[in-house]
Amino acid sequence: MKSKRQALIRQIVEEQNIQTQEELAEALREHGMVVTQATVSRDIREMHLIKVLSEDGSYRYATMDRGDQKVGDRLQRMLEDSVVEAMSSNNLVVVHTIAGSAHVAAEAVDNLHWPEVLGTIAGDNTILVIVHDTEEAEAVVHRFRNLNR
Repeated sequence: MKSKRQALIRQIVEEQNIQTQEELAEALREHGMVVTQATVSRDIREMHLIKVLSEDGSYRYATMDRGDQKVGDRLQRMLEDSVVEAMSSNNLVVVHTIAGSAHVAAEAVDNLHWPEVLGTIAGDNTILVIVHDTEEAEAVVHRFRNLNR
């Protein structure tokens, strides 16, 4: 059910100008899906949907096309704007972000394809970045700390 719903969400946001979670929930209901706002919110987060500027100047939900340079630039800016602090312990880097932005910042890190990074795990305001070794962890911390300089 979840995969079917998320496939439908992807189709809806690619075909329609969906600006709010409520609009998305209504579009899903029109397709026969029974959903709550909480379910839609979780799906948006899990699918890494982002808001992009529409031609009319409003913001709408969109899927992240990893090959899209505009999306890549936007993710880079979001990473720069959301990172608060970074620290390491052995081969683990803990990155604190502003509330609610860790999943987008982690997606940005994943899309940057830093060679040291094995993977990321995101919470609400914290990202765990796993790297190969302690030396590389320090280099990654340095990168995070210099994002806004």
